[in-house]
Amino acid sequence: MTEPMSGDSAADERFVRLDDGDMHVVADGKPAAPALLLIHGTGASTAWWDPVVPRLAGAYRVIRVDLLGHGRSSSPAGGYDIPAQARRVGAALDRLGAGRVTVIGHSTGGSVATALAEQRPDVVVALALIDTGPSPDASYIDQDLLGRLLLAQLPGRLLWGLRTEATIRKAMRTAFTRPVEIPDAFIASARGMTYRAVAGTMRGSLNYLKQRSLPDRLAALGLPVLVIFGAEDQRWRSSSADAYRVVPGARVELLPGVGHTPMLEDPRTTGKVLLDFAAPAAHPQLTAPRIAVPVPRPTGQSCRTSDHPGNLGGSDSWDDAGSWRHTRSTPRPRS
Repeated sequence: MTEPMSGDSAADERFVRLDDGDMHVVADGKPAAPALLLIHGTGASTAWWDPVVPRLAGAYRVIRVDLLGHGRSSSPAGGYDIPAQARRVGAALDRLGAGRVTVIGHSTGGSVATALAEQRPDVVVALALIDTGPSPDASYIDQDLLGRLLLAQLPGRLLWGLRTEATIRKAMRTAFTRPVEIPDAFIASARGMTYRAVAGTMRGSLNYLKQRSLPDRLAALGLPVLVIFGAEDQRWRSSSADAYRVVPGARVELLPGVGHTPMLEDPRTTGKVLLDFAAPAAHPQLTAPRIAVPVPRPTGQSCRTSDHPGNLGGSDSWDDAGSWRHTRSTPRPRS
């Protein structure tokens, strides 16, 4: 059951044009409210945030992105390392005129969020990481045969080519500890990825952590930090959450009985913790005026609703920031 949202009655969907592809963006909540940016993990999409968005959108403008190679975004030939993904997110925020944001990242999305804060101190005012391992040795990948095979190019490419809905569902079980029904949208987004994107993202995430641990990176940033970890996470050792306590002022929350995906397994508690962290009283700089960065409108190009692969029904247009905008329409009840 979906909770009713305060603010807009329809989500605002866009495809933001970047140098190497289009990034799918969904925005919910009040347009003039402080902004929260949600970044998903490897093999995921904007849909992974669905259970927690209604709670957040009552007080914030909630912006979700599909990283390139994921969801409805383009899949370029390369550039799946963490800094490259962060630069794309930063460029998309500029084109949207989002201004300053609190960034919330899940799993690999937490690494992208950290890299974005390193690159764009003018944009990121606070960071929340959900089940993001602090270093490679916190991963359970040494116990994950499928994960190790996917990282080996020859068997990995062959295995990915043989994927089915059933195999994706089986592989996704480690993302949840509580008995939840995995939404079809989760399966579809993972199954739709190319091998190049999934393996490149996995390698990029591990390489980023090998270069420098996340606690070291976060300590150098001097930003407010929240770390949420499911105590029963089967992908990252929940005990590794203690490593973040070296970050000055960091708040670390362990959720009992919850696995790798608190947004789905316990959206009520997760939403409450996030709202408490993101409260304007805690981060008064969030209320600073947001400045839109002008970007020239693409010339000599047009896009009709029926032509765009991400069409979901509704209205579309190129806006003044150079992004393709799709506003999801609310169906009228049948008489």
